[in-house]
Amino acid sequence: MTVFRPCIDLHDGKVKQIVGGTLRDEGEGPRENFVAEQPASWFAERYREDGLEGGHVIKLGPGNEDAAREALRCWPGGLQLGGGVTLDNASEWLERGAGKVIVTSWLFVDKRLDLGRVEALARAIGPERLVVDLSCRRVDGGWRVATDRWQTVTQTPVDGPTLAALAPLCHELLVHAADVEGRCEGIDEALVTLLGAECPLPCTYAGGGRALEDLARVEELSDGRVDLTFGSALDLFGGTLVRYADCVAWNRAHGA
Repeated sequence: MTVFRPCIDLHDGKVKQIVGGTLRDEGEGPRENFVAEQPASWFAERYREDGLEGGHVIKLGPGNEDAAREALRCWPGGLQLGGGVTLDNASEWLERGAGKVIVTSWLFVDKRLDLGRVEALARAIGPERLVVDLSCRRVDGGWRVATDRWQTVTQTPVDGPTLAALAPLCHELLVHAADVEGRCEGIDEALVTLLGAECPLPCTYAGGGRALEDLARVEELSDGRVDLTFGSALDLFGGTLVRYADCVAWNRAHGA
């Protein structure tokens, strides 16, 4: 069944909600929908109190190490950690309290998914501790994975063969629809449908959610096989469209 999965997006050491397509290494800073007054640890503690397991803490660039460590200290094992994770530091983040690590860019070489790297990481930490992030952008005929904070569109499609190849090597997938991330203009229903039909692993979708009813819509489109994250629409992040309390109630009603 579809449940709500929480998030803590970190940029410059602060919890923020950012329009996904505006995050760049150079030039103007990203377009920010929300910057929290509370530290990352405050959100982690809130999720722990409400029993929302499997939330993802994403480090969007440098300057987020301390904030990430604080969040993990508040709920050891209850949160997943992503952003800059590689073979060299994955075990360290697990030791710091991450329940699983989320990996994207390091798994790609020359804009293609390197299954050898996925296999090496799975051997090092165990596939049960690995989440592969296939966040993507729309292209003609479907979607391709976007790396480097969604700036680089790779040659790897998000499709049945890619999902099947990853199935033995990791525990779950995280998929941001980067083109609609942070815009509160609606979920990418075609992508959710694809994930529900083709993904053999637990999967969390993020991007465009703007109403509590989106939980029911994702459940319908994916036959309950895909979970949903709300960001900028959530009142916890300054939004006015979705109440955090209602998301907690949805999960409890669904036995999560």
